[in-house]
Amino acid sequence: MSDGSLEARWAAVRSRGGAALIPYITAGFPDAGATGAFLAGAGAAGADFVELGVPWSDPVADGPVIQGSSHAALAGGTTLAAVLDGLEAARPALPVILFSYLNPILAFGARRFAARAHQAGAAGILVTDLPVGADPAVETELRSSGLPLVRLVAPTTTPERLRVIAAASEGFVYLVARLGVTGRGSGGAGERGSGVLADRIAAIRAVTTLPVAVGFGITEPSQAADVAARADGVVIGSALVERMRAGAGPALAWLRSVRDAMDVVRSAA
Repeated sequence: MSDGSLEARWAAVRSRGGAALIPYITAGFPDAGATGAFLAGAGAAGADFVELGVPWSDPVADGPVIQGSSHAALAGGTTLAAVLDGLEAARPALPVILFSYLNPILAFGARRFAARAHQAGAAGILVTDLPVGADPAVETELRSSGLPLVRLVAPTTTPERLRVIAAASEGFVYLVARLGVTGRGSGGAGERGSGVLADRIAAIRAVTTLPVAVGFGITEPSQAADVAARADGVVIGSALVERMRAGAGPALAWLRSVRDAMDVVRSAA
């Protein structure tokens, strides 16, 4: 896949109307078979993209659900190399964004990771703890294969910093809806409600034409539908990973309920 795969999928989302559904799962949780089954079934369940999380021993931005899934995947033998091999074997129809902390990538080699990710069929890369400008050399290496590097915008990002992040963003912009770690909380609407979220999305759209996806704290179909009325994409993580404990089937069934709730909002609009 190439940069165009993200662009083409976003174009398809725009043409049909409504918002993209972007599920996150931790690779190797509860096992490699469940990961492969989820990747195979995500499109039929209504997903437009998939964020595939690379397990890491110290996922500081994540809450207990994703932390637990990451530790369980590591205990089961999941490595970054295994994640890439699994993605290449699965070859899902949907664009897959590899979601990782920086340390596993540095241990693997950033340039080597970028090349291998491209070969495996990834459509993009998101490194949660690599702020724009923090390590230009590593950023250059991650871009060396041509895969888009998706960037995060925090609730506390200043207007000046937002312009810098927007200029460096590729594929889409990921807006973190609230402070804190992933998981249960404000429902993705921000600390003071959906009006604040709408203002944040508007501020991003004022400085970039890239789509804006919103994640962190979206745990129910109704919350996803509320965010879908404002954003270009909705990211579902911890609530889905919780359901992956029982396997890909229950997780995909719940994901379909999220898609259906989002589509009701689209139909009403």
